Amino acid sequence: MKALIALCLLALSFQVGFCKKNWDWERKTFSFLELDENEEKEEKDENIEEMQEIDDIMNMLKEDEDENTADHCTGVHCGPGRECTEGKCTCVKECSDEKDARRWVCSNQNQTYKSDCTLYRSRCWCEENSQHCEKPENRHLHVEYYGECRDIGTCSEDEIVDFPRRMRDWLFSVMKDLSERAEISEKFKPVNLDNSQSTRWSVAAVWKWCDLDKHPHDNIVSRHELFPLRAPLHSLERCISPFLDSCDTDNDHSITIQEWADCLELDIEDFILRCEDI
Repeated sequence: MKALIALCLLALSFQVGFCKKNWDWERKTFSFLELDENEEKEEKDENIEEMQEIDDIMNMLKEDEDENTADHCTGVHCGPGRECTEGKCTCVKECSDEKDARRWVCSNQNQTYKSDCTLYRSRCWCEENSQHCEKPENRHLHVEYYGECRDIGTCSEDEIVDFPRRMRDWLFSVMKDLSERAEISEKFKPVNLDNSQSTRWSVAAVWKWCDLDKHPHDNIVSRHELFPLRAPLHSLERCISPFLDSCDTDNDHSITIQEWADCLELDIEDFILRCEDI
C-alpha cells in the first residue's frame, strides 16, 4: 500500500515537473540546440533517476503482491490430495505418475494407482462432488500398501481371534525398542520397569494411538492416519487389514479411543487414565 502511494506521488511530481519545463520553455528566447552541454547532461541524469525510482517502486509493488498471495496460505494445512489455493484447500490439479512400480499404491478397493497423489485426488473429487468423481465409493479411498495390488492370502478365523494378543505384544516390543534407542518420549520409558503385563499393553496401545492421531489431532484415528501402521505390515501380516477394519465397529471410516481399546481387548478405564497421564 505504501509503495502504491509513493508511485502516485512520484507520477504527480513527474507531471508537474514536465508542465513546468514546458512553461519555462515558452519563456526562453533561445532554441533547444543552444542549451549548454552541462545542462543537457544534468537533465538526462534527472530523467534516469526518475525512471530508476519508478522501477524500484514497481518492484516493491510486485513484492507486496507476492507476499500477500503467499500469506493467504501461511499456516493452512491441507490433507492428502489437496493443495492451498488463495487460502482455501482445493483438490490437487496435477499428479505425476511414479515410474518405479514400488512407489505405486494399492487402494482398499484393491485397485492400483501409479501414485498416492492420484489416489487421494480421486477421493478429493468425490468428497467435493466434482464432475471428475468416478464413483461415490471413492469418498472413502485410502492406501492399503505400496506396490501393485496382489493376493496375500486370507486370514483365518482362528488367526483373527488371536490377533489382538499378537498386536499388543508387537506394539510393546516396538515401543520398548524405541525407548532403548532414546527415540521415544520420556513419558513412555518408565514402563520398561513395570512388571504388570496389562500395564505394558495399555501404555503401548496409548503410545501407538498418540503416534497415529496427528493430522488432525482430534482423538480420532482416520483410515488415512492408520496407513503408517497398516502399510509396512500388510505384505508380512495378512491379518492386519481385517483386524483394523474390525476395529471400526460403526463403519464410519475412523476409530475412536473406545474402539481402539475394545479392539485390543483392553480395559477402557485404565486406557483413558494412561492417556491423561501422557
